[in-house]
Amino acid sequence: MKTARTKFVIIFLVLAFAFQFISNSLLGPEVRLFPVDGEWFPGAGSPTAWKNTTSTILYPIKMVMVGPLSPLFTDPDPAPPILVFAFALYWAAIALMLYYLLSKIVTRKKEK
Repeated sequence: MKTARTKFVIIFLVLAFAFQFISNSLLGPEVRLFPVDGEWFPGAGSPTAWKNTTSTILYPIKMVMVGPLSPLFTDPDPAPPILVFAFALYWAAIALMLYYLLSKIVTRKKEK
């Protein structure tokens, strides 16, 4: 794999935060990176058909990206830096695992 590990993690973090912001902004009632009311999977019970369908499609991705850490933040108004740092650390770990797996796949393809 030709991409450096640090560059891969930074790109992954930027894309993860962009995904979180865009999905919450489109499906939620307000434009925010993290929802205020603790609704980590917005749009699931929406009467609007496109929001309900979009949230159903995005649910598996959001479950991996947000699900494990969402119970930790039950406080209705946590300090924003805590959320950002916790998710950045979690997503960096996911990025490092993906980088390792992708490098093993690419290495294996080159050997054959």
